[in-house]
Amino acid sequence: MTSAPRRFPPYPVRGVHVLHQKQNCAPQFAEITVDFEPADAEGCAFEVAEGLTVEYEPAADLPHFFAAAAAGIEERLSLPEHGVVPATRVVLRQARAHPFGSHERAFKVAGYLAAREALTRARAGAPR
Repeated sequence: MTSAPRRFPPYPVRGVHVLHQKQNCAPQFAEITVDFEPADAEGCAFEVAEGLTVEYEPAADLPHFFAAAAAGIEERLSLPEHGVVPATRVVLRQARAHPFGSHERAFKVAGYLAAREALTRARAGAPR
């Protein structure tokens, strides 16, 4: 008998902070802090906290960076080896970008790493 996959997160996982930084000929920089809240519906809903400001020019790039972070989170949570069904509301609380190295790929990696950390915390069993 196989059990149904667990819903993720089983409880709020808050303050997941990731600094993704690579310094080479193709630099990458993205820093995010996100909260994972249980949701009633399956899936991964992503939102930006009200009032979040990020000093970065051109500011028009920021929504693309945030969407990339959301895609990285959803991609990681959807991997079958985790044995979970995503049912989460993810709130972007803080973000930082740098003129040299911030781009969609860097934020996607940061989102992927944030989901990995949230899964690790949830497996550890105690909310922080």
